[in-house]
This record gives sequence, structure tokens and C-alpha cells, in this order.
Amino acid sequence: MPQTIIQPEFNVVIDYDKCHKCGRCAQQCGWGVYDFNERPIPDDTKCKACHRCVTYCPARAITIRKHELAYRDSDNWSPQLRRAVWKQAETGGVMLTGMGNDKSYVHLFDHLVLDACQVTNPSIDPLREPRELRTYLGRKPDSVEVESDGEGGFRLQEGAGVVNNIELATPIIFSPMSYGSVSLNVHKSLAMAATRAGILMNTGEGGLHADLFPYADHVIVQCASGRFGVDPEYLRRGAAIEIKIGQGAKPGIGGHLPGEKIDREVSTTRMIPQGTDALSPAPHHDIYSIEDLRQLIYSLKEASGYKPVGVKIAAVHNVAAIASGIVRAGADYVYLDGFRGGTGAAPTIIRDNLGIPIEVAIAVVDQRLRDEGIRNQASIVAAGSIRSSGDLAKAIALGADVVAIGTAALIALGCHVCQSCHTGSCSWGLTTQKPELTRRVDPEWGAERLTNLVNAWSHELQEILGALGLNAVESLRGSRERLRGVGLDAQTCEILGVKPAGR
Repeated sequence: MPQTIIQPEFNVVIDYDKCHKCGRCAQQCGWGVYDFNERPIPDDTKCKACHRCVTYCPARAITIRKHELAYRDSDNWSPQLRRAVWKQAETGGVMLTGMGNDKSYVHLFDHLVLDACQVTNPSIDPLREPRELRTYLGRKPDSVEVESDGEGGFRLQEGAGVVNNIELATPIIFSPMSYGSVSLNVHKSLAMAATRAGILMNTGEGGLHADLFPYADHVIVQCASGRFGVDPEYLRRGAAIEIKIGQGAKPGIGGHLPGEKIDREVSTTRMIPQGTDALSPAPHHDIYSIEDLRQLIYSLKEASGYKPVGVKIAAVHNVAAIASGIVRAGADYVYLDGFRGGTGAAPTIIRDNLGIPIEVAIAVVDQRLRDEGIRNQASIVAAGSIRSSGDLAKAIALGADVVAIGTAALIALGCHVCQSCHTGSCSWGLTTQKPELTRRVDPEWGAERLTNLVNAWSHELQEILGALGLNAVESLRGSRERLRGVGLDAQTCEILGVKPAGR
């Protein structure tokens, strides 16, 4: 019998008439696809379609094609499902994957359209009138006291209901991606870009490397179930602290970083032995109730000098009630991660079948907090496949204060979404700790690209605000009357709190 009955997903096609036989493809590939014997000889079974070889081939001689096999048609058994069964029959293991859910669920953002001004409600001229994108992340006071500033104006009275908020130049932050799952140069790129753009990056559960200390004012430090890298100094350095309860790509389960990714630098930062697997349990073993969560929130506030503390949860069926409890426990923001959120590694069966869309989670949480009169007590951060400034604007209209981008940020750094982050062999140097690969990401180059992305989306958001006749992004937050559904059933429109187009 053959060793495997699984055929390659991709074919590497080389035009040898064009090929320079320089060997650059073999040098650039992190997956070991190419053997070089006078000319490159590809092994199709190893190709992940990351296109690194295609990008760096000086002769443009390489093409990656899908390996088209003729399967008998079946609406029930797709080729992907058949391949999964074959692989598990050969290995007996759990299917792992990286990145987000790629199943053909409805993209609700793509079925929502925004209003625009016409005759009776004029739009804003983008060339002559400013549109404010500045946003404040954190709990807002129920009331404030003002006093005269002595110059004919007013100022907030010292200590009169004022709470600690973080100012963001635009309602975007970088999602948590831990050091270890991504390379140090990726973390540096994110931190530098966050500082330049006036926003925040998030450490994920991997701690904060010493090289990022100069950027700590623009860093959210995370406290996850494994407590990797967490100590009082770490908590005091960050601009805010985030308690990670769950994430959208793998609700209800913990994390696993393979030992081969735990080199000396990762070991030092995470405070764990080098070469050992980093396993974070599914639950926090000190959180089994909202009261336990409240105790941890205020312990972290005390340890950090009362910096804002947020809580990250996966978007699940009862997310509105959960978010209400989190806000009442004292969290300054709730981070909602939808089921299309990315990950470095997750069981495929979990990623593809658990959780709910971020669009639904935003709408129901915002409405629940409004109904209970506590919406001002916490900000809502929305994540889980925010793909464009259009998604950003629609998320804010549904009720989010801020969106977080992770996969989009990695794509800006060269990621081709080949879904093999868990292997640690990323040819683009992003989700690996191999020195020969990580050095491919220059932090200065990365920071420039990420800053450009944030600036571009911000300019587009300003264009949208102008078309809506709004001069501040906060005027869009929760304005679901400016949204309409296209091709959505009545029940979905009702849950989202939007009307169908034409009404």
C-alpha cells in the first residue's frame, strides 16, 4: 500500500526556459519544497502556496497552481472533508490549523450597507471640514463637574468623576498576537507602528520583550490563563491590562505553543524553561464566577496603579449576558472576538464549528448594555476578521467603540494566509522563531507598512463619515439606523437591530 493516499494541494510549476538556476527559490522557501541539483526540483507535497518563491524569483519563472483532481461531486462530502478523513486515518491525530475560519458562512458585513446624505441632510466637504477620529478607550463617568479655566472657558474639575481613559488617534488597535507565536520583529513592527499612529498594540499572552519597553505607553499587556511573563513590573509598564478569557478562533479551549518555538529569548520573556511546550489551560484557575473575575480585575488595577483593565472573550451564544457581567465586575472595556478571528494554532474542528459572528456579538452586547443603563461604563472592542475600513465603519455603527486587527496586520507584513502558522516554518518570517526566517522582517519596514495601513483606513473612515454628514466618529457609534441589510432575513435584521434596504 502507498505511504499516503493524500495528493498534494498545490503544484509548483517552473518554466525552466526562463529559470536562471540561481537557487533563490530554495533559499527563500521555509517549507523545504525545493531540492537543488543544477536546477530547482520542487516537492509538491510540501508546498503551502505562501508565494515567497514566486515573489523573489528574479526570472518570474515559478507558478503555483491548485492541484486539480477530479473528485466525484458530492454536496455532502467535499474534497476537503475527504482529505481530513484520510489524514486522520493515517495519523490518528487532531487536525490543526492556523488563521481564521474559512468556511462559507455568511459574511454579515458584506450584507450591510451604510446610509449617505443627499438633499435634506448635507454631507461634509472632506477638503474643508474636519472629521474627528479621536476615541477614548475605557470606562466613562456617569457625570462630571466643570469649573472656569479663567479664560472664559471651562475645564473638568480635578478628581470630579474623571476616570482613566486611553486616547486613540483613530478607533483601531492591533490584536493580541503573542511573542512566540509571532517573531520578535513582528512585535517590534507592531509596537513601532502603534506609537507612530497614536494607537495600541497588544502583547498577547507571551509577555513583553525588553526591546519593546520604549514603546510601552502604546502597549496593552495581557494576563492569560498561563500567566506567561506576568509580574508586577510587566503590569505597570503597559498602558492597559487585558484579561484573556477566550478567543474567537478557539472558544472554550486554551493555548499551545510548541517547544521548538521556545528559544532563549522567548523563554526569558515568558519566564518558562527553554524548549518546553507552553500550555495555557482553558480556564483561569482563579476565575469560576463573576465575583472571582471582579477580584482579579481590581487586583490588577491595584498592582498597576489603577490602569484600565479589559476582558477578552470569544463571541458565543450568550455573549450579551456575559458582557453585562464583565462590565458590572468593573472592566473598563470588553473585547469581543468573533468566530472568524485568527490564531497561530487551533484544532480545525473547534475553529470551524464554535462561536458566532462578530457582527451579531457587537449588536447584541451594545443593545444589552444600553437596555441595562451601563453602556457608558465600558468600551467595546470588536475583532474577528475586520478586513477593511468598510468593516470598521459598520462595526462602529453596530455599537463598537474600537476595532482590533490581527490577520490584516500580518497580511500587511507579507502574510499570504496559507494557514500553516502552527508549523513554525513561515517563509515570510512572521509566525516562526527560526533566525534565518525571522530576520526577513525588518521592523522599520514593517512599522512603515502597518502605519500606512492604519492611516489609509483612517482616511477612508473620514470619507465615510463625511458621506454620512458626521463630523466625529463617536457620532457613528451604535447608530444602527444608518445601516440597512441587503439579502438578510427578517430575524437576522431584528437581531442586528437594522432595517432591510428600502425602508
